[in-house]
Amino acid sequence: MGTKANKHRGRNRYHGRGKKAGRGAGKRGGRGNAGMNKHRVMTRIKYMPNHWGMHGFNRHPTLRTVHVTVNVGQLDEMANGEKSIDLTSLGIDKLLGSGQIRSKLTVIVGEASARAIEKIEAAGGSIEQGDDWGEFEEE
Repeated sequence: MGTKANKHRGRNRYHGRGKKAGRGAGKRGGRGNAGMNKHRVMTRIKYMPNHWGMHGFNRHPTLRTVHVTVNVGQLDEMANGEKSIDLTSLGIDKLLGSGQIRSKLTVIVGEASARAIEKIEAAGGSIEQGDDWGEFEEE
């Protein structure tokens, strides 16, 4: 509580404002978000320093590569007891290494993370990688 308010404790009923002056929203500086770019701008500067301007960047959608992925842990269920699974035909283009695999599987997929390859080979399976549209060779 500021000293101005303290000054009026116990003596002054209306805090030096008279009676009618303290009625409307004027004593609050307006209703709601009024004055956010005028007299309440200091709160913004102080408490919301990152409010202005743009942050980060967005790449154009044509430049983004978004993979349809599946984890190693889901393969047992997807294979349904078969020895091999073709993820490319299922519309999945990348295999990631989360979870565990117990069965010996041959997996056909466009791309796979190092961890996924490691886990499939540790379970005794093999992985066939690469498809005609997903591979870009650097010269």
